[in-house]
Amino acid sequence: MAGGIRQRDSGELEENHEINVTPFIDVMLVLLIIFMVAAPLATVDVDIDLPASTAQPKERPDEPLYLTLKSDLALHVGNDPVPREQLAAALDRFTSGDKEARIFLRADEAVAYRELMSVMNLLREAGYLKIALVGLEVLPEAATGDAQPPLATTP
Repeated sequence: MAGGIRQRDSGELEENHEINVTPFIDVMLVLLIIFMVAAPLATVDVDIDLPASTAQPKERPDEPLYLTLKSDLALHVGNDPVPREQLAAALDRFTSGDKEARIFLRADEAVAYRELMSVMNLLREAGYLKIALVGLEVLPEAATGDAQPPLATTP
């Protein structure tokens, strides 16, 4: 018996001081399952090839808002595709009209610079001036391509 009151052989009642951890384990397992299901939903799943950067990474906010420009020039706010004409309205909906919200702009490395600038101009016209460019983090040697292969020597 895990808890409660027991009766001794002499007829006296004795309290049992054992802790019943079964409800605690049940609650922990339920919370674990909830977090395992919810964690993949909190990520952005738009597949693009990001260019590399050696800049020092900045702290991420709790809920970043990603604007993604894919190689086919399609725009996505979070995971939702958005036509260029409706970008301002979509951003207002996601930020609740907060023009000071930082927009994390992710662009495929195959996207031309003029296309990236046109998206940045759309953001500026919509009133969003805080834009952070997102790239992959690499070591400085790997990013510059200056690493020389070792010279082969003949004996």
